[in-house]
Amino acid sequence: MNQVMTPLRGSGYLREGWQRIRQPGLRRFLVIPLILNLTLFVALIGWGARQFNYWMDRLMPHLPEWAAFVEWLLWPLFALVVLLVLFFGFSILANLIASPFYGFLAEKVAEQERGLVSPPTGWREILMVVPRSLGREFRKIAYYLPRLIGLLLLTLIPVVNLAASPLLLAFGVWMMAVQYIDYQADNDQVDFRDMLRWMRGRRLLSLGFGLPVYVGMLIPLINLLVMPAAVAGSTLLWVREGPKDSGR
Repeated sequence: MNQVMTPLRGSGYLREGWQRIRQPGLRRFLVIPLILNLTLFVALIGWGARQFNYWMDRLMPHLPEWAAFVEWLLWPLFALVVLLVLFFGFSILANLIASPFYGFLAEKVAEQERGLVSPPTGWREILMVVPRSLGREFRKIAYYLPRLIGLLLLTLIPVVNLAASPLLLAFGVWMMAVQYIDYQADNDQVDFRDMLRWMRGRRLLSLGFGLPVYVGMLIPLINLLVMPAAVAGSTLLWVREGPKDSGR
């Protein structure tokens, strides 16, 4: 029964994270990354639309007249490719840009949960953690990209792609959990490999949290609100269920 309820418990942390970020004292850590990510989202949508039109205009004139029906096949194919590029590109860039702010958001949520009080956070403190935050984000990218590319290549192989597609979905869900749980793990100075080891020991809990985050990230504009809620929710998960010696 506990094994059945564990994924549900994991998903409940996202809902609790959404409730937590609406409390006074945390909103200022949301406004700037929200504005930055909205700007990035609009820019990527514009870029994707231009690339889509460019390649469709380049390919269509080279098709013989009798093969005009292929346009109806290419259109959804290119649209899907562009959407995938936008989704993964936005996820990577948005977390890179917002990582210092989300690190501080995770810290404040953890302090509330642990009953700690720290001095107010200023711009100087935020700027000082930028190098460390970016370094941790690049560490996640180094873990993420080779596995993603490998799975994408498997989806191109007939028969094998029947198994690769569900694996690609499961990996996306797993990476959502890795991405957001890592913020407070990093704050608690837990090594990335140690965090992954802890998550593998609680795979159902991690996947239960990652699934609603993954779904929410697929919805335009809603994904901008899902990100800070996921930071807060994953922090609560880590503080309550993570290694007992991880808090400072």
